[in-house]
Amino acid sequence: MTVHFIGAGPGAPDLLTLRGRDRIAGSPVCLYAGSLVPSALLDHCPPGARIVNTAPMTLDTIIDEIAAAHAAGHDVARLHSGDLSIWSAMGEQLRRLRALGIPFTITPGVPAFAAAAAALEAELTLPGLAQSLVLTRTPGRATTMPPTETLTNFAATGATLAIHLSIQNLASIVADLKAGFGGECPVAVVWWASWPEERIVRGTLDTIEDMAAEGPERTALILVGPVLGDPSFKESRLYADGYDRRFRPVSA
Repeated sequence: MTVHFIGAGPGAPDLLTLRGRDRIAGSPVCLYAGSLVPSALLDHCPPGARIVNTAPMTLDTIIDEIAAAHAAGHDVARLHSGDLSIWSAMGEQLRRLRALGIPFTITPGVPAFAAAAAALEAELTLPGLAQSLVLTRTPGRATTMPPTETLTNFAATGATLAIHLSIQNLASIVADLKAGFGGECPVAVVWWASWPEERIVRGTLDTIEDMAAEGPERTALILVGPVLGDPSFKESRLYADGYDRRFRPVSA
């Protein structure tokens, strides 16, 4: 018996990986985060599967459900939205499973920031503008932030910022970022990236609060940085004439 942790992607059912689909199809038990995982993904479950929405459950009851499946010899598909490597609460589950001696696998998923970038038709790392992407959030009721991980510090680097789980704090985000980026810095807010309800608002740090005022209060990603608004960026050397590289040796 194995617990298969599966990144279910940002929302669109066809953004599930083939490996994820196959592991769902091979698991008689499916635990899914019902608040964000689309119900269409449950169509991949085998006939007669036990399907459990973990949104109203505690960590203890989730582990109890997994332990019961383990005792019965049933594989479990454990679905989380986006990718499991960020803000998935997977780490605490893995710690419990290791203590219980229950084996598991991890299948990555398409992260929300990638779906948002695709919706914006944007590359988030452009030559001469930014070569780093910071995935971050603001403090919430469930999670505080380490004291050095502030938006002010991140803005000082000039990197592109993907700010998750924070649309309710837009005013303070703007205030924290203006000192580093300036008021004219481009900003985009993407709600429900890849879902049918997807909505996009583009503006600057000076204008985005008013532009996003009528948007939903959750399920949004805020992207900030010069890469979102400067068409004059330099072309990379990767495909440049005369650039000698292993797969296109000019010197030869």
